Formats: sequence, structure tokens, C-alpha cells
Amino acid sequence: MSTTIGNLVDRVYREYLEPMDDLTSYTTLNEGGTLSAVSTTINFNGDLLTQEEEDAMDAGTIIECGTELMRCVTLDTVNNAVTVVRGVRGTTAAEHADGSLIKIAPPFPRKVVFDAVKDQINNLFPTLFAVETQSVTSATGYVLLGDYSSPGTHNYIVSIIKAISQYTDFSSGSDTTGVVFNGVSCQLVELPNPFTYTDDSGTQRTITYSTGPSVVNALQFTNISAGHECFVTFKKKFIEPALESDTLASIGLENEYEPVIMAGVAAQMMSGRDIPTATADYITDQMSVQNFPAGSANSIRNSLLQYRNLLIEQARKYLRSKYPEAISVNDITVTVQ
Repeated sequence: MSTTIGNLVDRVYREYLEPMDDLTSYTTLNEGGTLSAVSTTINFNGDLLTQEEEDAMDAGTIIECGTELMRCVTLDTVNNAVTVVRGVRGTTAAEHADGSLIKIAPPFPRKVVFDAVKDQINNLFPTLFAVETQSVTSATGYVLLGDYSSPGTHNYIVSIIKAISQYTDFSSGSDTTGVVFNGVSCQLVELPNPFTYTDDSGTQRTITYSTGPSVVNALQFTNISAGHECFVTFKKKFIEPALESDTLASIGLENEYEPVIMAGVAAQMMSGRDIPTATADYITDQMSVQNFPAGSANSIRNSLLQYRNLLIEQARKYLRSKYPEAISVNDITVTVQ
């Protein structure tokens, strides 16, 4: 089962941001039912808080439930309730199940960590990239990747790594296949987004991408006639995750890249903010295990970035060995080590 973005966020907390012996003050919802997305009174479990922790939920304090941040307005210590402003600091008010965790003044809000994960995934390209192989039938003219009813994520394709076919004769009408795959010459064509085309029935269709790169991609074959099955391997940008339930596989990430992203997120969290002492000590210990000593918050960030860069370079060398750089010479694609 593929790791989800939510799993990755949890791992960042577990391995970098939240030492087990110094967790953020927390309690749980005590609603007797689901908290609606519009309710402004939060009932909490007072038994989980010291008096000092409960008093900290006074006016202006930020509390977190799920990925939603709320700003406390009035604290009722008698009834263990607090009135709040919902969905502050760019988060969205949502329903929360009874018993959900409430963090008090979290130094690293989950929404911030999630956004940092997205940033780090986006920053991996072009040093690292996703790879996808598709079966494409050659045609006269261009072959559109995706169509109006299911555009897919073909707009994240940036280049062709290789194209092969099992046919031994690329001429028209040939159906002879062999045991050896032969190289096929094809070109990636970038079309405007949206793009209107005429399908096989003669009907005009429009393919549109509303997220991701604003481009419609197509293939154009030059040394093979129409009707032959080809296997085309593409280099792709990683797809930006939208939800914590998105899997690494669905956005093109290998599980091996998790440490790269986590180190980058931790470094991003260290930038321009006061770091709790326990967190700084915890990260220092973690980095020492990786032979990257750190001390101050600034040196911690630098050590994390050095560690991240080392991991990226190792991954880059592996990708380069498996998928050598392709160049085009006289319309023939060749690879170089």
C-alpha cells in the first residue's frame, strides 16, 4: 500500500518536529456528537489539561483541530468551553468528530506542514522527476495524449525518454512482431490549453486542463506508419498533491524520496521562526545520527539542507544511470551517460 501525503506529514512530526517527551499541549473535543463547520462554541475535555494549559486558551490563542485553525475569543473554565473564530489563517472550517485532538498554540500547524510538503515536492523538479510509460498507437499526424472526457495528467509530461515498438516492420499494414524492441522516432508537441480537435466521429471536442501546467501534449511519429503499438517512456513533473489522502504513487513519487521531502520540510520549518528548545535538541540528535552535526537554529537549518541535498544528489545519480539524458541528432533520439 502506497504512503499517503498524510502519512508523510505524520512522519515529519514524528521524526523532526515533535519530540515524544515534549508534545504540544492538547485536549480533545467533548461535544457528544460531531462539531459542525459553523459552530463557534467548542466543548473540550478539561481532564486532559493542567490549569495552566487550560488558562492558555484565552483570547487570541490559536488552537488546531485537524488542519483547521481557530482563534480563541472567550474561555469558560467552569463548563470547559471556548468560543472561537473558525477557519483562521487560511484554513477552512470543517466538521470534526467527537474526540478529535485539539492542539493548543501549535508551533507547527498541520496546514503549514502540509503546504511545506507541497513546496518540497514542487522543488524536486527538474533535478528529480517522475517516469511514466504509456502504450500509444502511432498515427498519421499527431496523437493527442488524453482527451476531452479524461484529460488525465498528461500536461505534467515534459519530455520523451525513449520510444520503442515490438514491430519488426514499421511500414503501413505490417503486423509482424519480433522478440526485440526497436527504437521509434517521435516528438513531443506542445499545444495550447484549451485545445479544440476533431475526433474520429467528426465531432469537435475541447480538452482543457484547469490544474497543473497549462499545456496540452501530443506525439508526432516520424519513422513508423499508423496503427503500430508503441511504448513511450516520459519524463514528468511531480503532480502537486491536493489532499492528505493523495498517495505518493498517484503523484509520481517513489517511497524512497520520503527522507528528501522530510528533511526539506524540516528545514523550511526552521526558517525565520523561533524554534522550541526541545524541538531543536531533538533535530540535533536526529542529524547527529546522520553524521550532520548541528547546534543553533540556523545551523540546524543548514545541516538539514545539506542532508537534503546529499539525498537529492544520490537520487539524481540513480535516475541518471537508469534513464540517461536523451538528445536528438537528425531527428533520432539517442541517450548519453
